[in-house]
Amino acid sequence: MGYVTAVPHSRSASDAAARSGRRSLAVALLCGALGAAVALLATRQRWSEGTATVAGGAFPLTAKGSDVTGVPAALAIVGLAALVAVFAVRRAGRFAVSALLALSGAGITTAALLGASDGSALDEQAAKVSGDTSATVASFSHTAWPYAAAVGGALILLAGLLALRYGRLWPAMSGRYERDGTPRPRRAPGPVDPDRPEDMWKALDRGEDPTGMDPA
Repeated sequence: MGYVTAVPHSRSASDAAARSGRRSLAVALLCGALGAAVALLATRQRWSEGTATVAGGAFPLTAKGSDVTGVPAALAIVGLAALVAVFAVRRAGRFAVSALLALSGAGITTAALLGASDGSALDEQAAKVSGDTSATVASFSHTAWPYAAAVGGALILLAGLLALRYGRLWPAMSGRYERDGTPRPRRAPGPVDPDRPEDMWKALDRGEDPTGMDPA
């Protein structure tokens, strides 16, 4: 009766996990970077428009996304920082940063959808141009840019969810350590050139005799 080994199965499972990690990493980076770019671009565009009655006439008013709410732009920057920070931390730190990335995306989407129907920015402009603090905007309408910002937030949210699910399979910044966690060997100092004072000073700092002679 022969024996069945589990080594091929374990190897195939680890290879599948590695492929999943690479795919999820590529998708998360693409979604996070694209989502932040879309959200930042959308906040600079016109979100709403309307008219105010001034001296018996209609005065056109417009409001950009940054006039309506500053939340999407701020959270887009936070999301970008979190996307980069994912690779600088491990274990619990990576989980926390991934959660921050997901929350940033959710916050952008929520703020953008709420801003699509918010006319307070136009009401403030109507009060200024009319000189009446109680004046409000008329013929209020909005553009598609708030929804574009919401899509950008959804992409960042997706990147955060991928980081929460597959982040443990992603590489991390190693510093002076190799990928397997072992310290990199330090290079041995080169020979001291007696004609170069800087080499002699470096040798003295290391506690070495730059002349190569043992003390008597």
